[in-house]
Amino acid sequence: MELATVKSRASADAIRRRRALSLPGYRTLAEEGFDGDYVSPIQMTSGNLSGPMIISKDWLDAPSANANRAILTQQGYLPGNPYNRVIDKVLDLVGLTRADIYITPVFALLTATRSSVIPMKDKRASFEAVGQYELMGRRPIACGTDAASVLRGFGIDHIETIHPSARGLTFDDRAARIAKALEAA
Repeated sequence: MELATVKSRASADAIRRRRALSLPGYRTLAEEGFDGDYVSPIQMTSGNLSGPMIISKDWLDAPSANANRAILTQQGYLPGNPYNRVIDKVLDLVGLTRADIYITPVFALLTATRSSVIPMKDKRASFEAVGQYELMGRRPIACGTDAASVLRGFGIDHIETIHPSARGLTFDDRAARIAKALEAA
């Protein structure tokens, strides 16, 4: 079977699994009107099944997603937030576009508030149900301690780097560190 077909089937399986995932205290993408043919809406622009995989904690919280519905339904991400501004700088540094990469969260549900602390048991449950099926043989780049700890817990070889929204560094410093990790992948 052709590799593209295998990856397409694996992606469809991950989407089906995300649609089936539900945990108490969290909202699903469907419940908030963001269901689509992706695990995370950011994959509308960063969903290359053969591209390097960047994995971080979560996509967005439900209130932020709803407040920014117009732009999110068009491109799946908020270009002005720190996470995405840093990712765009990373891509400029390594000569890639969003269409060249695959971004996904370890936690595929929506939290009730911004910057929520998600218990490890919930991150693990989400990754076990969905995220592990997105790997498709790739060595992911874990952006931040949340993603790295989940991947370590599953024994998945990964490259660890800082989260694009990490505090205490400039956007350029964050981008340079993440670009180094992306090049290593």
